[in-house]
Amino acid sequence: MFRRLMCHILLALVSIVMLAQGHRGINEPPFDKSMMELPAIRNTDVILVYSGFVVNYNPHRLIPNWVAYELTAEEVAGDVPRAKGFSMDLDYKDRQAMREDYSNTGWDKGHMAPAADMKWSQMAMNESFYLTNICPQNHDLNGNDWHTLERMTRDWALKYGKVWIICGPYVYANKYGTIGERKVVVPDGFFKAVLRKDGDEWYSIAFVFENDNHRQAVKDAVVSVNDVESLIGYDIFTNLNDKIENDVENQADWNNWK
Repeated sequence: MFRRLMCHILLALVSIVMLAQGHRGINEPPFDKSMMELPAIRNTDVILVYSGFVVNYNPHRLIPNWVAYELTAEEVAGDVPRAKGFSMDLDYKDRQAMREDYSNTGWDKGHMAPAADMKWSQMAMNESFYLTNICPQNHDLNGNDWHTLERMTRDWALKYGKVWIICGPYVYANKYGTIGERKVVVPDGFFKAVLRKDGDEWYSIAFVFENDNHRQAVKDAVVSVNDVESLIGYDIFTNLNDKIENDVENQADWNNWK
């Protein structure tokens, strides 16, 4: 709870920066950069700080580059009801998607930071429905394998007390093109990487799914964090000690998590 209190204080600082700069995208975000869930942040990244998660938003593709957050057992046990609808982030003044871009396209509005992970706060819940946290996602993937993985991460948070999560889309061929008047890029697929500490030991696991209706067991989507880094071009979990990071990010062992 102390961490969340500090987050709300930092959000107040973000508001001051927003007023000064006219937007929420900032090159030097006023939050603790040592947060375990954060990947490396570039000077050109547009960082949106919300109460429950951090978004690296791509104003050209109109989808996140990544979304990162810590999830605790206490947060999983929250009981805030699901928000009723999607909306733009009106505090962010640069280009972003609108609901109309998704209308009649056949693509779901797929959460990156899931609504069910934000039940501990009404603000966090509402912000998870901002379109800055959303990607065009295949309906079957959204409702099945991706949804199963989201449930698993909540189970891991309950079991281990907390986990650190980074997830998002990847685009390499742009085989699905764009949707809507604003040309929202449809990802080729999605990744999720999870980190936990168990006693003195650190463990990581990552997953990659194609953005289609191909069904597979979650364990068959397992890859290493290093594999994801090669896919998306970002260094993940950079706040780990270098020796630990090198060891942890090579892991791709489902048996440590099943």
